[in-house]
Amino acid sequence: MPARLFLSSGDLVADRRFEFARDLQLKGDLPAAAELLEQAIELAPNFVSAWFTLGEIRRQLGQREAAIAALRAAREADPDDRHGAGLRLMQLGAEAVSAMPPAYVQTLFDQYAPRFEAALVGDLGYRGPALLFKAVLSVRAAAKKPAFFKRAIDLGCGTGLAAGAFAKHVDHFIGIDLSPRMIEKARSTGLYAELETDDMLKGIVSKRDASAELILAADAMVYVADLAPVLAEARRVLVAGGVLAFTTETHDGEGVIVGEGLRYAHSAAHVRASVAAAGLTLALLEDLSARNEDNVPAPGLVAVAIKP
Repeated sequence: MPARLFLSSGDLVADRRFEFARDLQLKGDLPAAAELLEQAIELAPNFVSAWFTLGEIRRQLGQREAAIAALRAAREADPDDRHGAGLRLMQLGAEAVSAMPPAYVQTLFDQYAPRFEAALVGDLGYRGPALLFKAVLSVRAAAKKPAFFKRAIDLGCGTGLAAGAFAKHVDHFIGIDLSPRMIEKARSTGLYAELETDDMLKGIVSKRDASAELILAADAMVYVADLAPVLAEARRVLVAGGVLAFTTETHDGEGVIVGEGLRYAHSAAHVRASVAAAGLTLALLEDLSARNEDNVPAPGLVAVAIKP
């Protein structure tokens, strides 16, 4: 993942304390790091990066209440929540699971864009597009239909990895991503006829009824808490017989949780119910991991649904 987001306090001494604290955190001396962060906060009470990092350290130390207090202070200092403190609060069970702050997602991927493919494919063994391509081929073969699509929409397109996997099977690709820097990278591939900077739901809401044969979301639903609105819009935008294919991370419990990597994990039952509620027919749901987390395959699902 990208380097830790840093938002300066505007106080040189406080910023220096933060840097020392980060070094100590990386070396594993968490109590000393926490002490330095508290000194930085004393100098700059609205120092969001210090509050967030202090919350992370308190969480690592098992100090749940202190972690919650620090994370709430971080979000108060930055209502846009570019660090994602709210996600940690959901993970700690201090708040109900809800949508990710758009500013957090955009900041994350704007930061990540320059080394996105190297990190995702090289470091995390990302294989989502290949899994989706194989799944779509399988579903179309079973239906005795060609895996060729006139118009496709790539939700959360990133740098264009999914379009790369499907390029020879799609005439006209539309890419949608919240991060302007990701859109720049996608544009340079030459794979997209159209590119839009927007979140997935707003992007697909703007599309005409029955205007696409294929909708993809590779490693994008992990940033969506409630699948229902996106799936309902996908059904509207697909032609009859059109295909929606997506990956998501999963877990053994019920519903939706925030996983360790601050991405949503949807249970298989939740995916099935969401697809059915949207009026789509689930053609395939497989337990397949699209990426690694700490060198271990992250539990995942590959789903393919058809508009009746």
